Amino acid sequence: MKSKALIVTALAAAPLFAQPAPRPMVQVPQAPQAPQPPQYTPLHPQALQLPPLPPLTPLHPQYADSMTAYADSMLAFADTTLNGLGLNFQPRAGRLDGNYDRGMRALDDHKYDDAVRLFDGVINGKSSRADGALYWKAYALNRLGRRDDALAALAQLRRDYSTSHWLNDAQALEAEMKQSTGQPASTAQDSNDDLKLFAINSLMNGDPERAVPQIEGILKGNSSPKLKDRALFVLTQSQSPQAQQILMNYAKGAGNPDLQVRALRYIGMTGTSDARKQLLSIYNGSNDAAVKRQIIQSFLMSNDKDDLVSLAKNEKDQDLRQTAIRQLGAMRAVDQLMQLYAAESSPEIKKEIIRSLFVGGAHDKLLEIVRSEKDQSVRGEAIRNLAMTQGVSGDALSGMYTAETDTKVKRELITGMFVRGDAKLMIDIARKETDPAMKRFIVQQLSMMHNKEANDYMLELLK
Repeated sequence: MKSKALIVTALAAAPLFAQPAPRPMVQVPQAPQAPQPPQYTPLHPQALQLPPLPPLTPLHPQYADSMTAYADSMLAFADTTLNGLGLNFQPRAGRLDGNYDRGMRALDDHKYDDAVRLFDGVINGKSSRADGALYWKAYALNRLGRRDDALAALAQLRRDYSTSHWLNDAQALEAEMKQSTGQPASTAQDSNDDLKLFAINSLMNGDPERAVPQIEGILKGNSSPKLKDRALFVLTQSQSPQAQQILMNYAKGAGNPDLQVRALRYIGMTGTSDARKQLLSIYNGSNDAAVKRQIIQSFLMSNDKDDLVSLAKNEKDQDLRQTAIRQLGAMRAVDQLMQLYAAESSPEIKKEIIRSLFVGGAHDKLLEIVRSEKDQSVRGEAIRNLAMTQGVSGDALSGMYTAETDTKVKRELITGMFVRGDAKLMIDIARKETDPAMKRFIVQQLSMMHNKEANDYMLELLK
């Protein structure tokens, strides 16, 4: 998943998630595929804009796929773009390892050789998801008929990760393999999984409660990741107390970590007050930072500003506090962010709030901070973010630059102009600048812009 109204648009549309999904009905139109973000370089002016969320219906099974893909793409887009812009956003941790996610998509596409290669990258890199990668590597090898190699991967999982939450899945997969003939299983099993997917999809327009025991069996077995994901989604749509209890058990970690993350996400998608209470209860009872991070993202998907504000105030782990603050920026919770800012003493947390205000498009609040903040490093962060905001005029920035006496703050202003691609303004300032060191810094930034105005100025300097 840009005047970083970027993440903003993705979850300014959050009210779309906030309503409980109605009971399934017949003839639901197919949901569109989640769009892929444009491939801009971080400094491209269009990198400051985000495509709108597509219209979706929570009644259709592909709603889950579309929402998940869109949320993932927006979060990844935000991480890479904001880091590229120098905003120092922390990358998403652990369980969102890129090769792991690509490996899972390869499994869904029945590209098992590709999946093995991708999971090997996760395993060899000692990722926090290496134990899950070993399980899915064994799963893919089994689908290819390489039973001995698959068993070796499971043995490595038990040896290297003796306390892993994947051991129960590994035991079930090993038992299945030992009963098989050792022949490639992919064609028959893939076809069977596809049929089961059709059946689960059909239940969305029928009576999902009748299928709860079968769905629970799918979750406990060795089905494909896509089939298990769809099974969880069906549980989300069911009003059956049994279905809701199974879903909550998986959200608390009854299954493997992948299923836990999915269950937490789907509970967040329902947007109900009960769901938010359940998520907060799991958050408070967990010591797993990755689980807590996913719950924070689920609060974002349910448009739950109140709980995010509470976490941003009270969470002891600074990384999790910053994660909650970033989600508030994505939700354009400007008033809440300003309340947090007013009560905050940590310069680093204040800077995180400033970056989130930028993401939320609140240039007026950034201007307030520039005028009132006494800490020069925090004020510099506000100035840089303000300078990147398209809503601030060039004349206003030029006036701020002229009135500023602190060299570091002046550099932050120039950096902001550079990020938003305002070569003309930078050239005007460079022509008037009498400090050789500052002029050199401005020219250095211009030399990396490679647009017509910057190139013309480079030629002017050579005369």
